[in-house]
Amino acid sequence: MAELGGSQISSLMETLPGIAQVLRSPVADAIVHLSRAAARLEEFRPADSEELLQFAVRRSLMTQDESERVMEEVQSAHQKRVDRAAAKATPAAKATRAAKATARKAAAKPARPTRKPARPVKKPARPARKR
Repeated sequence: MAELGGSQISSLMETLPGIAQVLRSPVADAIVHLSRAAARLEEFRPADSEELLQFAVRRSLMTQDESERVMEEVQSAHQKRVDRAAAKATPAAKATRAAKATARKAAAKPARPTRKPARPVKKPARPARKR
């Protein structure tokens, strides 16, 4: 298989739309996905974190032990988030949330007066003086 040079790759990327997504490195994909997840534009994927951590280990930016510890923390935090989302989806949890929302609305509303306040009485205008 022939290797492609830099100029050949760039002309190929310009010619075929979407080829850049295929040729892009998994690390670049992980960075993009993690950035979007941080901005809450898409869901968090632990696999992206793992890819980035392995990249750091390959480049000697961190040790394998540190990478494994961080990955365990990420996976446990992600699992807690998934469990909480599943608990929120149950019918009993929905009913509880609805009851709490109703109670908050009732507490936030000021008490309505039982009758309307009296309007101030306007004095009749004075008749114009005759000259």
